[in-house]
Amino acid sequence: MAQEKPAGGKIPRNVSGAAVAAALKVLGYEVVRQAGSQLRLPTKVNGSLFVSVAAHRELKTGTLSGGVLKPVAAHHKLTLEELLKKLDL
Repeated sequence: MAQEKPAGGKIPRNVSGAAVAAALKVLGYEVVRQAGSQLRLPTKVNGSLFVSVAAHRELKTGTLSGGVLKPVAAHHKLTLEELLKKLDL
C-alpha cells in the first residue's frame, strides 16, 4: 500500500501506528513499552509529554489527528502543518 503525501497539511491517510512512532523520533519520542496494541512514547524535549499510539496497520484520521498529532503539535508549539512537515508524514 503506497502512501501519498497530502497537500496543504492535511492529515495523512493509510499511515500505520509503527510509521507514526518512527516519525516521532525526530522530536525525541521513543517507544518505551507496549500494552496490548498501544505503544507508549514519552519525550523530555520542551518538558515531558507522552502519547499513546495504536499499533494498527492503518490509523483512523480522527485518532491520528486528535489523539496524537494535535497534542504533540501543541506541546512543541507548532502548527499541525509544521508538525506534518517536520515528521515527513
